[in-house]
Amino acid sequence: MELTTAAPRRRSAARDADGMAVASFILGLVGLLALNVFLGPLSMILASTALLRGTTRRGRAFLGLGLGIADLLVLAAFMSADNTLSWSF
Repeated sequence: MELTTAAPRRRSAARDADGMAVASFILGLVGLLALNVFLGPLSMILASTALLRGTTRRGRAFLGLGLGIADLLVLAAFMSADNTLSWSF
């Protein structure tokens, strides 16, 4: 009796781009509440990369891009209200 294993599957570029689109959306949502100075730009970079690679989840990538921009706008608004380089609740 011979045991055979299936050849390992390689991840496709489209699947990676879909993962980046979802990750950008999630990071953008989390960035609205905490660490928006880091998560906002990261969300924007992931969304842009996913769109350039041809993701099938274009809506999710655009939402991630918009949320990344919103993260930076929220940070700027709170920084101008507090006159500090950060914000807190």
